[in-house]
Amino acid sequence: MTDTSAMGCRRMTDRIAIVAGAATGIGRATALRLAAEGATLAVGSPESERAKIDTLVAEIESAGGRVIGCAFDATDDNSVAALIDAAVDAFGGFDAVHANFADLRVIFKDSDALTVSDEVLERTLDVNLKGMLRITRHALPKLLERGGGAMIYTSSAAAVWGEPVRPCYAMAKAGINALVRHVASAWGQKGIRANAIMPGLVVTPETRQSMPSDFQAEVLARGRSMRLGEVEDIAAMVAHLASRDGEWINGQCIAVDGGSTLN
Repeated sequence: MTDTSAMGCRRMTDRIAIVAGAATGIGRATALRLAAEGATLAVGSPESERAKIDTLVAEIESAGGRVIGCAFDATDDNSVAALIDAAVDAFGGFDAVHANFADLRVIFKDSDALTVSDEVLERTLDVNLKGMLRITRHALPKLLERGGGAMIYTSSAAAVWGEPVRPCYAMAKAGINALVRHVASAWGQKGIRANAIMPGLVVTPETRQSMPSDFQAEVLARGRSMRLGEVEDIAAMVAHLASRDGEWINGQCIAVDGGSTLN
C-alpha cells in the first residue's frame, strides 16, 4: 500500500470516497493512495472482478483503513444506484467520487468511422459515457445533501488527440469532458467540484509485461517526458482533486500525460 505518511500527507482524514472501477490499474492505485491519505472508502467493480476487489479490501484493512467492497455494473442504473447507497448506508455519506470505469476490451474493435459497427458504438458509449452520467445522477444528490464534494472522472488524452482510429472511444471521452463542464456550471455554487483527468499512455501493472517494448520506445521517442505514465501519477492527481488542496479547481479537464498534449 502506498505510504504517504512520511511526507505528512493525510489530506483525506475524516473524508469518505467512492472509487468506481477499483479492481485494477488506475482505480486500484487511487484507492490505495486515498486510503494512505486517511480516506474511508467504498470500492467497486463488476462482479467478474469480485476476487480482485476482495483482495484490495483486505490490503487496505490490513493497513488499518476502513473500506467496503461492492459489485456494480455501469450499464445498469439500479446497480449504480446500489453502489452509491452502499456507501451511504455504511458511512452516512461521502465527499468524493472517482468514476474510473471503461470497457477496454471493445476498444480493439473500434476501427474507424466508416467500418465500426453499431454494436461497438453502443457498448462503448453505454459503459464509457452513459455510465458516467448514471453515477453522476445518483451521486450528485448525496453530495449536495452533504454540502458539496468532488466528482472526479477518468477521461483520456484521446478526447483531444484526434487519432485516425478508435473514434467511439474518443467520442465517449470527449463526452465526459462536456459532462464535467456541465456539472461544474450547474452546481459549482452549491459546493460541487467536477473535474476530469485525461491520462496519456499509462503502463499499468497488468500491461507492463504484455505491452511490446518497441511500442513503448516509440511512444517515448515522440513524447516530452523521460518515462511513460504510471498508475500512481493519476492516483496522485485524484487525491489532490479530492482533498481540500483542490477546492478551487472546478470544471477542468486536466491532462496528466507527460506532455503528450500541449494545451
